[in-house]
Amino acid sequence: MKPSPPSAAVKPLALLVYERVMPGGQLANRLQDLNYRVLTLGTPAELAAAAERETPLLVFIDLTVSGDVTGVIKTLRTTPATEHLPIIAFAPEKPAKLLAAAEKAGANLAVADSAVVPHLSQLIERALHLE
Repeated sequence: MKPSPPSAAVKPLALLVYERVMPGGQLANRLQDLNYRVLTLGTPAELAAAAERETPLLVFIDLTVSGDVTGVIKTLRTTPATEHLPIIAFAPEKPAKLLAAAEKAGANLAVADSAVVPHLSQLIERALHLE
């Protein structure tokens, strides 16, 4: 007998902020393949409130979206209700300053677009065990 897929109530939630379909859309699909519920947001401004309201297991943010991305990462890190959340930021490899700025702001991991989807399981495991 084949086990039934997890219901939405027991699937962990991942918040995802992105504008670019590649890799954002691919990342959303891959997370769903790994049995995560995915709530996508269009701007960093929506992220802090959604993180407090929805209590996700993970946060993913595209560093190239319009808005104050590093500011929202700092806010998540300094807000008691969200300071524990693993944050995985992603951006093109060049310029490297985007990735460095995300780490400085408090992202657990800042990775190149080319690595985020192919290595998603390992990135999630690493982010969850960093705390």
